[in-house]
Amino acid sequence: MIQLPGLLDTEAIRKDFPLLDRVVHDGKKIVYLDSAATSQKPRQVLDALNEYYERHNANVHRGVYTVAEEATALYEGARDKVAGFINAPSRNEVIFTKNASESLNLVANMLGWADEPYRVDHETEIAITEMEHHSNIVPWQLLAQRTGAKLKWFGLTDDGRLDLSNIEEVITEKTKVVSFTLVSNLLGTVNPVETIVRRAQEVGALVCIDASQAAPHMVLDVQALQADFVAFTGHKMCGPTGIGVLWGRQELLEDLPPFLGGGEMIETVSMHSSTYAPAPHKFEAGTPPIAQAVGLGAAVDYLSAIGMDKIAAHEHAITEYAVRRLQEVPDLRIIGPVTAEDRGAAISFTLGDIHPHDVGQVLDEQGIAVRVGHHCARPVCLRYGIPATTRASFYLYSTPAEVDALVDGLEHVRNFFG
Repeated sequence: MIQLPGLLDTEAIRKDFPLLDRVVHDGKKIVYLDSAATSQKPRQVLDALNEYYERHNANVHRGVYTVAEEATALYEGARDKVAGFINAPSRNEVIFTKNASESLNLVANMLGWADEPYRVDHETEIAITEMEHHSNIVPWQLLAQRTGAKLKWFGLTDDGRLDLSNIEEVITEKTKVVSFTLVSNLLGTVNPVETIVRRAQEVGALVCIDASQAAPHMVLDVQALQADFVAFTGHKMCGPTGIGVLWGRQELLEDLPPFLGGGEMIETVSMHSSTYAPAPHKFEAGTPPIAQAVGLGAAVDYLSAIGMDKIAAHEHAITEYAVRRLQEVPDLRIIGPVTAEDRGAAISFTLGDIHPHDVGQVLDEQGIAVRVGHHCARPVCLRYGIPATTRASFYLYSTPAEVDALVDGLEHVRNFFG
């Protein structure tokens, strides 16, 4: 067995994840290398979901009977756990959504409807980057189309990093919001938050960070980031699908208008007008994702018990090993940084002239699960002149043996296609 410095006890951890014992394709045990798309769920999270539905299922914030009060306590308890996990100054800054995409759309719509000084209009600019997931491109395109604002973006260097050489031209006195990913889902690049935030603050622009590929893998401290909004999703960090988070500075949440209207987000309603509840409930219209929030709370407990610093060290060791092994494969080209420094645990690559979909299909026949396509980051593929990539991504349960299985599988792909 290969020993790398900083590895977790994956033998013990993997026992918590039922799917990792699955056998597929002629008795082959699954090698799951697609955690950037969605992570597997530990038994502790699955048990929390079952416990909620079996023992505490009721709507929240409404009933005065025992089960309803238990459900409310579990739901709001999950908010407390998330607030602690990201070092939020207040639990009331944590808004539950259905995913990171909804969180980012929430911010874009709030700013489109806001009064001064936050309003985005035809005299203002929005800054994003070329490496964004579509979820952090399309909402801003829609906002620009609706308001007449100008959309600008940072380009990419040849080695898969942001080109900040023109930062003063991209972020100007007209910029109202700067929105960018902390870690690229395709390139794996970890972006220089401090540099971008400092320039945004110089011109008085709000900063929104997509932390979907960061929250599962590293210590996420929203106060240290000095952003105004941070979005992430639960299903990539051992939680269930259907739950996302938007953290926002409390004074902003108090001033900005709601995104959705309905039950629970109101204070009073008449046929002539309505007043709104304080944040976070102002942004959580209707019945919220109760069970999903409970599951996310259990995921936070699970990750916190292991330690995010230890998870980060484990993934760094696995990624460093994977980069080295993949570079041994003939005709393989890594798209993005080719060192393990300042990069996350997702590695995208091409293999000669073999289409990534063919690579993925042949690997699947060997029990190896990877992602193929443009990974909802098509502008990145266009930048590097490729139709798509194969992406292997790792998590706290990934092992060096799985990296070796991937490398062996790619050799089989090369032989298969001659």
